[in-house]
Order: sequence, then C-alpha cells, then structure tokens
Amino acid sequence: MTAVCRRATEQDVEHLYELILGYSLQGIMLPRSRDMLRNQLHDFVVAEAEGELIGCGSLTQLGKELVEIRSLGITPSYKGKGIGTMIMDELLDMARDRNLTRVMALTYEVRFFEKNGFEVVEKDIFPEKVWTDCIHCSKRHACDEIAVLKILES
Repeated sequence: MTAVCRRATEQDVEHLYELILGYSLQGIMLPRSRDMLRNQLHDFVVAEAEGELIGCGSLTQLGKELVEIRSLGITPSYKGKGIGTMIMDELLDMARDRNLTRVMALTYEVRFFEKNGFEVVEKDIFPEKVWTDCIHCSKRHACDEIAVLKILES
C-alpha cells in the first residue's frame, strides 16, 4: 500500500464529511457541515491510497503565531500504518510555510501527539481557543480533551 498526502480539493468534500461524521458520532471529533468543509478546504490535507481517501487533517489559525490541528482522522482499517504521522508532517509544513510557530491540538490521542513531538500543556494557556471555540462547545464545563503543544523552529 502506497499512500500519498495532498491538499484537499472540492472533489474530496463528501469523503471528508463522511470520515469526520464517523468520528463525531463517536463523540471524539466535532462535526463539520459540507458547507463548512468547502469554505475551509484550503486548510485541509488528505491522505489517499489506491484512489481512496483514507485520512484527513486541517489547520485553523487562532492567533498571530498559534495554529490548531483539527479534524485529524484516519479510516479505521488504515490506523497504525503511519498515515496519521504523514498527515501531521504535511500540516506542520503548512504551519511553517505560514510562519506559525506554535501548533496546538485538543485530543484524546495524547500518545500519538507525544510521538510527534508535542507536549501536554494546560488548556488555559490558549485563550485564543477558549474564547473562539470552547465557549460554544457543549463540553466546555467538563472538557475531557487534553491540550498538546509543539513549538516549531523558525
């Protein structure tokens, strides 16, 4: 199996929607509408193998130097094969290209992020995240996600 990572295109919207929906139904990823995905396509990368979309991830800029990795997910049958790390590397390159030095995520997959050079941190060091997104989340008073951060070398 040879997988490639590339920027998302309009043709990927339905596959992105389905992949993210699967995770959101499990309560481990926020849902995204098709319109939202179309509007944010420039921030998404996808992984594909044998013509099939098998993973995705996106970046959302939260501040002057801070960006968040969002919607990072892999089709279950492809987990554990390096696809997540391949997507992560592409997202980190995008952050570097945009001169963003702080990359954060809220996650349940702490070991994966630590394996990729992130450190666990307190959520409250990200007021940009708390006041733009968390304030609207149903879990805001009982958030069980873990905050992670990676500082990129400029």
